[in-house]
Amino acid sequence: MCTSVDTQVLLFLQLLFHWTTEAQAQVQTPFILPLKVSPVGLKGVLSHLPQVSASLAAPLGNESRGRLSDVASGGLALALDPERGLVNFLPMVDNLQGDAGKGYYLEMLIGTPPQKLQILVDTGSSNFAVAGVPHPYVTSYFDNEKSRTYHSKNLNINVKYTQGSWTGSVGEDVVTIPKGFNSTFLVNIAIIFESEDFFLPKTKWDGILGLAYAILAKPSSSLETFFDSLVKQAKIPNIFSIQMCGAGLPRDRTGTSGGSLVMGGIEPSLYEGDIWYTTIKKEWYYQIEILKLEIGGQNLNLDCSEYNVDKAIVDSGTTLFHLPQKVFEAVIEAVSHTSLLYILPILGTDSNYGCYRFGISSSTNSLIIGATIMEGFYVVFDRAQKRIGFALSLCAEVDGVPVSEISGPFSTDDIASSCIHVSPLTESILWIVSYALMSLCGIIFLVLITLLFPFCHLFSSRDPNLVNDESCLVQHRWK
Repeated sequence: MCTSVDTQVLLFLQLLFHWTTEAQAQVQTPFILPLKVSPVGLKGVLSHLPQVSASLAAPLGNESRGRLSDVASGGLALALDPERGLVNFLPMVDNLQGDAGKGYYLEMLIGTPPQKLQILVDTGSSNFAVAGVPHPYVTSYFDNEKSRTYHSKNLNINVKYTQGSWTGSVGEDVVTIPKGFNSTFLVNIAIIFESEDFFLPKTKWDGILGLAYAILAKPSSSLETFFDSLVKQAKIPNIFSIQMCGAGLPRDRTGTSGGSLVMGGIEPSLYEGDIWYTTIKKEWYYQIEILKLEIGGQNLNLDCSEYNVDKAIVDSGTTLFHLPQKVFEAVIEAVSHTSLLYILPILGTDSNYGCYRFGISSSTNSLIIGATIMEGFYVVFDRAQKRIGFALSLCAEVDGVPVSEISGPFSTDDIASSCIHVSPLTESILWIVSYALMSLCGIIFLVLITLLFPFCHLFSSRDPNLVNDESCLVQHRWK
């Protein structure tokens, strides 16, 4: 909950998008997205809090970079870097390929003998699944009959996404991540036999790696997820981080940007400055709390619950920045009034990039921070301490000019104490439960009256000076 400025800080993520092809080098327009972050609770990092000027708190210094800090539970931490132990993060640098429009994917070797597939990294789902039969839009598929280490679990599975769906069966097999660990791991894997609008044209991935929590896993949450298995078997901390290098134009001008998925910690060479953390409000998707939204320096002046309708999540598998309809309409109005245009390049066959598209879309319910925003930052999914961190990515620049910015903390005095939206369905269920409990209490009360009435009547018949029935209830209750 937001409290006074001395116990609460506010994170601003400022994205800078170019608004015409001709003015790319000259004009940048700010998009500001504040997030609620945890109360300051550092031990052994800062001996005192930074000075507070007026209602704004000064940014914290970065004294903890490159080492593991001792952080109080739920507190604000800077540059958390778990002790590496047997894990070397450097081989994981640049282990991703792709871009926001087509997804970022990781090379994996599955089965024995190993079969190489490219797997989409998705923080918005929880199943690890690969193509099990040929498909026009995949370059490779996993033939489980050719793997002598594959074992079926005799479980059928049907998974639906915002776009697309697939059906298949669940088994387990060994997996190796060439640009990750020098060992194999036994994991649950779904084999996709039929799909609809799941595999897409001109993409280069053959499966999906769901990195969200097990509660979303199909066919049930009892199915251990890929990352949970990795944490147990590789004995790594329950944390991963992602750098997507597609902000602006691709670095190599070929339409592929690349990036890094660091499993087990944080790689300091991928970001600069501090890491700012916001609490994970619910462990299913990576749900966070959005406080407000500004366009061109102007607050949209919506109730903060509007930004968190149903949920606000961080999802690497979604391309655009999706906003609830009411918020989206307010954004469009603000953009038209300020003459700002938030667009992304549509990658073509040449290097001219003459075609652009709007990088923000409406949603029927959720606010989704997709790859469009994630590309500007190094994003840390600290599952161990239930928080998500944002830092400036070193690859988020165009012609040497940074395209993202983090500033803060700021006062939360003008923000409601809670911005998490309670859905009408949830409210209805709560009312039904309340009425049911009230009815139950009424029945119990009537039973007590029935049982106590003969007792009171007996005393009344023996002595007319004793209290009446109504008073008898009170007298009996307080004895």
